[in-house]
Amino acid sequence: MKTKPDLSFWKLWNLSFGFFGVQIAYALQSANVSRIFTTIGADPHDLSYFWILPPLMGLLVQPLVGMFSDRTWTRFGRRLPYLICGALVAVIVMCFLPNAGSFHFTVQSAIIFGLIALMLLDTSINMAMQPFKMLVGDMVNEKQKGLAYSIQSFLCNAGSVVGFIFPILFGALGLANVAPAGVVPQTVIWSFYCGAAILMFCVIYSLVKIKEWPPHVYAEYNGGADTSKEKGNANLFKLLVHAPSTFWTVGVVQFFCWFAFLFMWTYTTNTVALTAFDTPTIESISGLSNGAEKIEGKNILISNDEMKDVEIINHGSALAEGVNVAGAFYPAATVVINGNDTIVNNHQLVINKDGYPKVALNTVLANVNSLTVDGTDIENPENVEVKDYLSRLNGNVTVTTAAIVSKDEAGKITLEDAKSYEINNASDLKYDSRVVLNAASPQYNEAGNWVGLLYAIQALGSVLWAVVLPRFRSRKFSYALSLILGGIGFISMGYVTNQYLLFVSFVLIGCAWAAMLAWPFTILTNSLKGGNIGAYLGLFNCTITIPQIIAALLGGWILHLLSTPGEVAPENLMMVVAGVAVIIGAFCVGFIKEGKPTDNDMKVQETPEVSETL
Repeated sequence: MKTKPDLSFWKLWNLSFGFFGVQIAYALQSANVSRIFTTIGADPHDLSYFWILPPLMGLLVQPLVGMFSDRTWTRFGRRLPYLICGALVAVIVMCFLPNAGSFHFTVQSAIIFGLIALMLLDTSINMAMQPFKMLVGDMVNEKQKGLAYSIQSFLCNAGSVVGFIFPILFGALGLANVAPAGVVPQTVIWSFYCGAAILMFCVIYSLVKIKEWPPHVYAEYNGGADTSKEKGNANLFKLLVHAPSTFWTVGVVQFFCWFAFLFMWTYTTNTVALTAFDTPTIESISGLSNGAEKIEGKNILISNDEMKDVEIINHGSALAEGVNVAGAFYPAATVVINGNDTIVNNHQLVINKDGYPKVALNTVLANVNSLTVDGTDIENPENVEVKDYLSRLNGNVTVTTAAIVSKDEAGKITLEDAKSYEINNASDLKYDSRVVLNAASPQYNEAGNWVGLLYAIQALGSVLWAVVLPRFRSRKFSYALSLILGGIGFISMGYVTNQYLLFVSFVLIGCAWAAMLAWPFTILTNSLKGGNIGAYLGLFNCTITIPQIIAALLGGWILHLLSTPGEVAPENLMMVVAGVAVIIGAFCVGFIKEGKPTDNDMKVQETPEVSETL
């Protein structure tokens, strides 16, 4: 077998440059998915379930790409075809995902669209990511692999920082950071567009600059394609049975760490919005209840002897029928007080600049000096109340839920996916609602942009702490210390109310992240012997993905336990749960028995990058 030749710095750079674009896409996904789903109307208790897809796709796709690309030989190479396919799908999906709320879907349809887009995006990112890791293994000799993976690590972190700060950068450039209810702001949409453009550029650059070896040359430098002996020894079940204790003890630490970080990616945006940006809350109506009977729907209409298909709930908000003035009721689509202050427009309560409705339904308004109802002035306005439809209903009514309610220019209503219910006594109907953060408010969207900056701070903190880690004499001590610092960062994030003090929290979290990328694979590899190191490392990736899947499944249940009916979900407490998990992982480090360091230590530093994007 020939020795692989030394490559120039720029050839090593070219092998990994595409990682920059892929990591921008991954950073945009990590920082904005929860924000997007919250904006289009997802229940906070359901957010963690959406995050099952990224680790699941990583668990399934990365091994398959590795296995199939080993057997692929085309005129474009063996790894690059998977880069092309993955990147093209990622670019397309990145243009559609942030627009999930702009296609006039219902909340449920928008969420389903978003889930499909997220699944495709994460699958394509994983497909595009793997070739760069494998190209280094294919074409770089052992002496230069450390440098090659250092370049890849730099590009990975640089891409993360760029992707994280895109929304706040576009906000500074003047793009709108607020949008109508259910619609994602332009700062996020254009961040995805630019990320897609950069990813496409990186792919084209890679295709031009990277020339993979043909099969006969690859065989000369990599010892041929005969792997029959390795296959014979790679029974995964037997490997697990005979795995060294280090595999399991480090795996336990991994479980608590990655469990915690899934919670960070899921709940950070809403936590920061709630604690540090004083985001207003709104009542989101999920339907009506009539005693034991529940009628679920974001769009609900009623019909009786006096009216036909009148919408009373639109996109989870109760509509106003009109106003009561000193005991007299005036139906109205538009209500103006004090000369020019519109409080009801097209039967909907108007939201002020702080994100709150200007008035509350069925509550006497204060300081009303003048009142105009549909263009007519009402004299002597006293005891003015804006009344919703439900409060004035009685007798027999037909309640209709509809996925989509649309009107043509003539005012004709069209319903899609409609279902009707006959109600004998409408006065028994009550709203089923929950209190949520107002995702259309300026505060929420400022918080969303700020989270990208916080993630960038975490990435920078991780890079700096990675320089410090090798200076500790005890690897286990530095591992445990890093996790404890990260746990403190998580817990503090749940309570810090100053947006700038959150920098400290995320620097501490970056310390944990650096150790999680450096030490687990190093400690494990030092304990492995024989020819199955690759198989064990593949199995060890399950200690990254499986904890995230479990956290995603349990997240909604845990949040339900911590929630109080009638109050906004305390997502900040999920950061406390994450912090406790990381600290438990730190104590579990004490059970690890390290193998003796070997000459492979320097090589093992190559592998942590595998975990960074799962």
